[in-house]
Amino acid sequence: MKALIKVGYGCNNHCTFCHTLDVRHVDGDSAEVEAKIDRAAALGHTMIVLSGGEVTMRPELLRWAARSAARGLDFGLVTNGRALAYPELVDKLLALRLRYVYLSLHGGTARVHNLLVRADAFEQTYRAIQNLSGKGLDFTVNTVVTRQNLDHLRPVVDAMLPFTDTVLKFSMVQPKGGGDKHFDRLIPPVSAVAAKVKDAIDYGLERTLGRGLYAHDGIPFCLLPGHEERYDDLKTHRFATMIEIGEPDFFPVDDRAKVQPPACDACAIRGACPGLYRGYAEVHGVDEVKTVHGVRSNSFDYVFERVVGSLERGCPVRGDGPTPWDRGRHVFVQKGERVARYRASTRDFTDLEIEETKHALGQVYVDVSRKEAPDDFARDLRKLRRSALCTGCESEHACAGLFELVRADVFGPDDARVRDLLAGLEGAVLDVGCGEAPYADVLAPRIAQGAIRYHGVEPEAARVEALRARLPGATLQVGVAEELALGARFDHALVLRSWNHLRDPERVVRALLEHVRPGGQILVVDNVAFGLLRAPDQAARAHAGRAGFEHHRNDDAERAAAVFARHGLAPVERRDVGPETSNQWLLRYELPGTGSITA
Repeated sequence: MKALIKVGYGCNNHCTFCHTLDVRHVDGDSAEVEAKIDRAAALGHTMIVLSGGEVTMRPELLRWAARSAARGLDFGLVTNGRALAYPELVDKLLALRLRYVYLSLHGGTARVHNLLVRADAFEQTYRAIQNLSGKGLDFTVNTVVTRQNLDHLRPVVDAMLPFTDTVLKFSMVQPKGGGDKHFDRLIPPVSAVAAKVKDAIDYGLERTLGRGLYAHDGIPFCLLPGHEERYDDLKTHRFATMIEIGEPDFFPVDDRAKVQPPACDACAIRGACPGLYRGYAEVHGVDEVKTVHGVRSNSFDYVFERVVGSLERGCPVRGDGPTPWDRGRHVFVQKGERVARYRASTRDFTDLEIEETKHALGQVYVDVSRKEAPDDFARDLRKLRRSALCTGCESEHACAGLFELVRADVFGPDDARVRDLLAGLEGAVLDVGCGEAPYADVLAPRIAQGAIRYHGVEPEAARVEALRARLPGATLQVGVAEELALGARFDHALVLRSWNHLRDPERVVRALLEHVRPGGQILVVDNVAFGLLRAPDQAARAHAGRAGFEHHRNDDAERAAAVFARHGLAPVERRDVGPETSNQWLLRYELPGTGSITA
């Protein structure tokens, strides 16, 4: 895991889009940088990466690299590369465990590159690439895409073709520093950037018979179909923390400069997608972003990292400083007097989704099963909650927090209410998405007694066949909920743990309203996403298993209720998910009016 250390903001280039345009006069002193290297080692990082400004301008560069190596750390640089045009410097840095370089090249010719960096820099930068390629480095060359080089990306590809071990990355210019000050002159429409980047990557892959290494950043995935897996940011480079000049301690790397508009809420690929830069959305709006439909995960793993301390000496999270630990992605768990640390590296969920799942909804569990995917939550999962030791702590609302096991069964009470409602059903019942029949033990006796006339609809034929033996006397049909046309009306409609499997809930609600008689009821029950604490080998087995994604969204009761509200319905009963409940929510509706049943 990498720690990014800013050493100062002075630079020998003068990029038009420079992030640190207004603080180029600020430099950190050597002692501050050395203390940060030591702190990174103490936090358990395996590499420190120095950045600026331009770090290679600093006379302490080799001393800092030597200090890092002496503490057992690999070394990395974010650089314009000009000083690395000198082979002797590259050799010295390699001897001091240089393993990672992220270098800027903004044009494939001197004319374009020098125009953007406002310096005669191209020859030195290109020579640096020649010096670094073939050295076994984790090496990325980054091109920031602006209005000035938007039409000149193919020449960058041509310039990089000889360097087959090097990733060429295209990054949307960020409205920060110079990018903000010169917004209109520098920042093109993101859809135009996406089109040109796609063209450049496809051109490069064609020239290399598909073997080229290409990446992108700052561009919504919906605008780069086919290249989603080439996304590249600090997290894909395994940066865990970073620190600016003057900051008291490291902070987690996050995506707070980017936003995902409402179109992203039901998007299947939103987890790793950067969305839009916040400043861009404020100026240009969000209409360029579109929803990509498909399936996504409904859970993510927190994987054990290490035992970090004992409560005998006080809270180890607060004692070691809470700021380096990601509020959402890290979990500290009390196990007796010991405290263990877990971390979620998933990109199936955004940082905000993970933080909401952990803190606002309180849906983090220990997976005590050995299954690929837990299917009996009450037996397979043990809930965690925030420790009482956190209450009143001055860092409570900024800290990753300390968690402890909940001894009580949180699933039983929530499920009991569903079972009570199903046990009281009478008349004609429509069950949408019935394939797994999680409540067959309640429904089967009601069918056998003649209390209900049950009609189940399920899109998978194999599941329908398997269900016939579990629900004798039921009418079972292969079909999709969005296309219901049964020619009958029902007293009750059930959507039991299948709401988040629906491709188009809006269409399904319309269909239900057509099939449920006036005065009838609709019951919707489902689960929100949740985090699972697992050992590394347990997580590896689960990820290598056969379980696939089936959810189209991870709606909570509020999001589902909003769909019904658009049809003028308010629930007569609503149970939301919270820190004291399981991850299951419930909505019950009663349609206005009265009428007779046509069965």
